[in-house]
Amino acid sequence: MAQTLTRVKVAPTGMRLNEWVAMEEGFYADAGFEVEMQWEQLKAEQGSWDTYKERPQDLPFLKGTAEITSACAWGSVCNAGAGMGKFIPDVYGISPWAIYVRPDSKIQKPEDLRDVPIAVGSRAGSHFSVPLNLEPIMPLENIKTVGLGGFGVRLKALENGDFEAVSLLPPQVDMAQQLGFRKIIDGELKTLWWVDSHTDPQMLRRYFEVLERAEKAIQADTARYLPLWKYSNSEQYKDHAWDYSSFGRGERFVHSALPRKDFDDIMAQVTRWGLDDHLEERAFDKITLTVK
Repeated sequence: MAQTLTRVKVAPTGMRLNEWVAMEEGFYADAGFEVEMQWEQLKAEQGSWDTYKERPQDLPFLKGTAEITSACAWGSVCNAGAGMGKFIPDVYGISPWAIYVRPDSKIQKPEDLRDVPIAVGSRAGSHFSVPLNLEPIMPLENIKTVGLGGFGVRLKALENGDFEAVSLLPPQVDMAQQLGFRKIIDGELKTLWWVDSHTDPQMLRRYFEVLERAEKAIQADTARYLPLWKYSNSEQYKDHAWDYSSFGRGERFVHSALPRKDFDDIMAQVTRWGLDDHLEERAFDKITLTVK
């Protein structure tokens, strides 16, 4: 008897290789999944957007469409707290992050970013990471973030000279490096999976096992999978010939629970930064969907 496949919509962020490895290696099918990749949504997220609850990643949750996606830890927590789905506390990701400038920029060190407009994706990892990393260096009122939109449009804005500095995530951090831009400050951020509140926990448990299998494959032979960054290439750079062999592996998947302290820190940070204005619920148990 033929296996009955579980159909699932997946909206990849493009920040990690795991989904691409699972797709190419047949890991999804092995686990009984028929995956419908939301390519148009990924394309839209790489373009221009700003208004919260009107971003491409928000619309499926506002329409009640069940899909699996992720965001930075702050974003997933705040999205769930704003009434858009639930976040999964049982797994997380760790991703590189950096601010880049053009090679001829007068900005040489993080302190030089004082009062400089920095292009970010509004209420996303590229946004929250800026105050997190710059607040120890300068007063919050001197940190100037400007919501521009997704991965590709921020890198293109830097290349065009529209912004002096931009906040980037994988694979654009590697693209920026390859284009000759200068890194001013970098670090890491955590990500969390974000789903519709009615999503089946058992199905999610199986799904995360697939991502873990992909993670082990990437760790065992990273170079083999770097060419799969082609799937994350933004519309703005679709014709550019990237040397993917020089890219990093991007966000990595961690099959462990997010420490509860991280959640408490997130709530304290977004409150201090004034980015909690859309929160309708702040209680951990009210905005999480547990799969373990």
